[in-house]
Amino acid sequence: MNFHRSLAIVLRIFYLMRGSFTRIFPLFAWAAIDIILWGFITRYLDQVQHTFNFVSTLLGAVLLWDFFTRAMFGISTSFFEDVWSRNFLNMFATPLKISEYLGGLVAASMMTSFFGLAVMLLLAALVFGLWIFAYGVWIVVIVLGLFLFGIAFGIFAIGSVLRLGPAAEWFIWPMPAVLAPIAAVFYPVSVLPIWLQPIARIIPASWLFESLRSVIAGHGVPLDQLGIGCALAAVYVVLASWFFRSMYLHAVRTGLVARYSAETVT
Repeated sequence: MNFHRSLAIVLRIFYLMRGSFTRIFPLFAWAAIDIILWGFITRYLDQVQHTFNFVSTLLGAVLLWDFFTRAMFGISTSFFEDVWSRNFLNMFATPLKISEYLGGLVAASMMTSFFGLAVMLLLAALVFGLWIFAYGVWIVVIVLGLFLFGIAFGIFAIGSVLRLGPAAEWFIWPMPAVLAPIAAVFYPVSVLPIWLQPIARIIPASWLFESLRSVIAGHGVPLDQLGIGCALAAVYVVLASWFFRSMYLHAVRTGLVARYSAETVT
């Protein structure tokens, strides 16, 4: 694997973003809106209910789920930039390997998602007095686990688009919103119907958010839940990378990859 080629992907995305305010604006705008909206909601709930720390628990969940979403969209949006500009085939006309391409997308996602996280942390601390990392180093583990899951979900998403065609991108945007209720972001898995709980248990985020609530509530660090969540996320990264590679090779063998250079996409 040639890391210089992955760096070239990152550099290309940097130049795209540097020259376009419309690409930079979403990195912090929607995060700011989410933090402010949910922050005022949770502050109100704290005023009417003093037996539960709504600000730390719910606002912390919003903050970290938004981080997961940005990690996922960091992968998919960078891929879509190549699709929208009909540049995807040009990338692979070079000696670029699939692993190098994915490595570049992951590096770009890391920069954008952690930048968004920094903005959200700053707003949460200044406006609502929430510094989530004050709960200990284990919060960092939860963040890294969610980042891995976001990367896996993003790679799976672009692999699906590669298989189904560019128009399938519209299935990707609502995915985090659809996943959130099952991933038990704002409430325990036990709240879900019995038949839905096994599905929630195969989602890394459900274990990580259960761990977050336990840490914030002062019940100690559930190392078993943290371990399962991070291990699942790491496995999904490997499976998603294999899936993308398989879809790319299938598209090349069948000629479907030509859809990404057409003037009119159907």
